[in-house]
Amino acid sequence: MKLISWGFIGCGEVTEKKSGPAFEEVEGSHIEAVMSRNEAKARSYAERHHIRKWYTDAQELIDDPDINAIYIATPPSSHVTFAIMAMRAGKPVYVEKPLASNYEDCVRINRISKETGVPCFVAYYRRYLPYFKRVKEIINNGVLGTITNVQIRFSAPPRDLDYTSGKELPWRLQPDISGGGYFYDLAPHQLDLLQDIFGVIVKAHGYCANRAHLYSAEDTISACFRFDNGLVGSGSWCFVGHQSAKEDCIEVVGERGMLSFSVFNYDPIRLVTSDGTTSLVVSNPPYVQLPIIKNMIEDLQGTNMCTCTSVSATPVNWVMDRILGKM
Repeated sequence: MKLISWGFIGCGEVTEKKSGPAFEEVEGSHIEAVMSRNEAKARSYAERHHIRKWYTDAQELIDDPDINAIYIATPPSSHVTFAIMAMRAGKPVYVEKPLASNYEDCVRINRISKETGVPCFVAYYRRYLPYFKRVKEIINNGVLGTITNVQIRFSAPPRDLDYTSGKELPWRLQPDISGGGYFYDLAPHQLDLLQDIFGVIVKAHGYCANRAHLYSAEDTISACFRFDNGLVGSGSWCFVGHQSAKEDCIEVVGERGMLSFSVFNYDPIRLVTSDGTTSLVVSNPPYVQLPIIKNMIEDLQGTNMCTCTSVSATPVNWVMDRILGKM
């Protein structure tokens, strides 16, 4: 069995529970080193997780001969740089979502992956979770009949950090780093799930506004889109709503019924047909990225195939950029 020795570029919050521990759970995989520009952060992460090496320079980590795969867990604006560096060094890449901070950079990553023959995978891990596999199974089994409409509804009140200003704002609210506010951080999961189920979105248009003026990024978005198979859908996102309006819901409407589910809360899946209403509770693993990481590592070991590649992830950025009017 081929041993996959990982180097982490970035060791922030997402690597603590969602992803990091999962790399050690898969047979034939281990974490060799981590990197952060902050020396204390890199050293602390390595010591707490019993990792042998730590770096403050990404190139040094990529050049480490004991490392043969790279996990990029940095803000989106640097994904393209680190991904290209790793692939040119012949080392497969696993990139946090979204693939990049804009569609053009996704295209660059795909081009380098094709030129070098080095795979690039993307952390759209919800595709692989039991909860969403059950959603897809219900739809594909024809329980709802022909699907006629899809709706995304998301609303959340401002977070405490949203009331800061300037460079003190979270990186997710700095469009030059994140790609476009909370929308660019949360909507990718929703849009990727829908495209995984229904196919690629080929038309998208949006209206964006900043209603609360807490930061420069858009805080309220409405959009409509059409899938390649002709299905149409819409979405609304508000990141400055009142607590009473808090919502995390996708509704799939069919000729025989309706299915609703959440993307971030994992609320019980609700199925409504002429036979009545059914509520389904589906549990996910403690490390939510474990299923996709296992699948990806098996791909690198030659025993399986991971479909969550940079090519399959790129349409999400195209849709978001269209909705935000970036292209």
